[in-house]
Amino acid sequence: MEGTGPYQHVSQAPTLPGGAHPAAEAEEFDVAALYAGPLGTDGAGARALPLDEKLRQAYFWIVNHAIISPHYDVEFAEGPSPSVTLGDSKARLTLPSGQSYSSFVLIPLLTFAVRRRCLLVGGPGRGKTASAILMGVLAGYPLREVRRAMQHGHPQLTIADLLGTPLPADLIKAERIGDIDIAWRSWLSMRVKIVDEYNRIPTRTQSALLTLMSDGYAEVFDQIYEATDSAWYLTANDDGGGGTYQVIEALRDRIDVVVHALQFNSRFLGELVTRIEQRLRPEELVPPEIVFSAAEHERVSAEILRVPLPVGVRRRLEFFAAQFELLESAGEQFEYRTKDTAKLAGVDPHLLAATETGRDRIADLGAQSLNGLSVRALQSVISYAKALAYFRDREEVGLDDLRAVLPFVLHDKLVPDDDSPAFDEPGHRPYRTDRVSWIRQLFDRACAEYDRLDLDVDDPVGALLAEFDHGLDGLGEAEVTARLARIEGLLAEWARDRKLYGHVYDDALALKYLHQRYVNYRAWLRWRP
Repeated sequence: MEGTGPYQHVSQAPTLPGGAHPAAEAEEFDVAALYAGPLGTDGAGARALPLDEKLRQAYFWIVNHAIISPHYDVEFAEGPSPSVTLGDSKARLTLPSGQSYSSFVLIPLLTFAVRRRCLLVGGPGRGKTASAILMGVLAGYPLREVRRAMQHGHPQLTIADLLGTPLPADLIKAERIGDIDIAWRSWLSMRVKIVDEYNRIPTRTQSALLTLMSDGYAEVFDQIYEATDSAWYLTANDDGGGGTYQVIEALRDRIDVVVHALQFNSRFLGELVTRIEQRLRPEELVPPEIVFSAAEHERVSAEILRVPLPVGVRRRLEFFAAQFELLESAGEQFEYRTKDTAKLAGVDPHLLAATETGRDRIADLGAQSLNGLSVRALQSVISYAKALAYFRDREEVGLDDLRAVLPFVLHDKLVPDDDSPAFDEPGHRPYRTDRVSWIRQLFDRACAEYDRLDLDVDDPVGALLAEFDHGLDGLGEAEVTARLARIEGLLAEWARDRKLYGHVYDDALALKYLHQRYVNYRAWLRWRP
């Protein structure tokens, strides 16, 4: 096709100057390499290019030639970044001094790399489906196969339409259900799975989709199909879970990350004119250099998992996550003073929180949310932070990597309390609608409080946990009793001069855990001959 040359241009390496990623250097030995030719087994020169560099080449090809998204909203700084304020609202426009990215391209690409589940939301015609299709092509599938395998949500979609149907001859001849063979849908075996307009799928069919997404298998007539690890892409035109059918909560909870398809910038209309005149479809022009084989897809996921998460970054994530679950008035026993206790009892956490008088509801970050963070949400945060650090060619996860991915992972996981007085503060009203900025400023405030408390230097609970992690072998009764006394003394100190904020609540429960372990061990010491 004439005129397609620029569209098949791949950015020259390195797209981000630096050496090979440490995670790639630590790649496990593969016996197949002994039998590979000089160009490797994945295509000419494929193994010569580090996979993190290949990911970046894929990103820049998509953002430069495929998806028109001039919104560099994932910002990084390498020194001072100039900014200007525009309009009566004093909207700040920052010009990042470091390599920054479009979330609408970056987040789906990271989802591809870590093989998790991404929801693309936005109005019709903003490129949600096109972005998902590009991920299927990057996985090496022919475009026609990607399109045919895409599941389209509609009110009549049945479980059989989604997963597979029993063979008619078996239905007639079978004496037992186990004798029936199922004609499984071919999309179940693909490494990229796309469900378009998932909020139009009937509730019963959503339950089958939930099992496939969360547990990795499909079941029809007692027959089981084990699905491969996949990158999932779901699309919806709105962000509230509504549609023809309300999305069940468990299915929404299985989605790892949410990204917005932002508006089209009219200054780039000329690009649309070129595509129309030359009949160009970017998904048909993906260069083979940025296509990932099955082996490469597996390897890039493994390399991402090896990116270290340093203790200092992990501690700030712990401190942030601890802010949100506490609700003192929800229970009597200490462990049950949580928002989840209120939710399970069918009580609005906001109504209970309004009765509390011990804490500043504007300063308390936990007062801005109706829930806490689940284990699944925190696992997703860690996975995407590792993926972003890998993509940026960093030796370990940095605080800026964590800050960048948090708003997209927690977008639907952290539910704001719209009636919180914090949202009426000057400059905070946009946070009622702008979830990304709301979550990011919550994290910034948590980090500021972490620094104020100087927890990197003075963290007595962390010291006690580290001491316990050395093990109990050889520990005498006198030392155990001394440690118990330190735990009890620390709690007594808190009782005198601390209000019960979320991070104090989590630390107190951690101390109770340590106390119980030491009590049990001391009882064993006294019992043994």
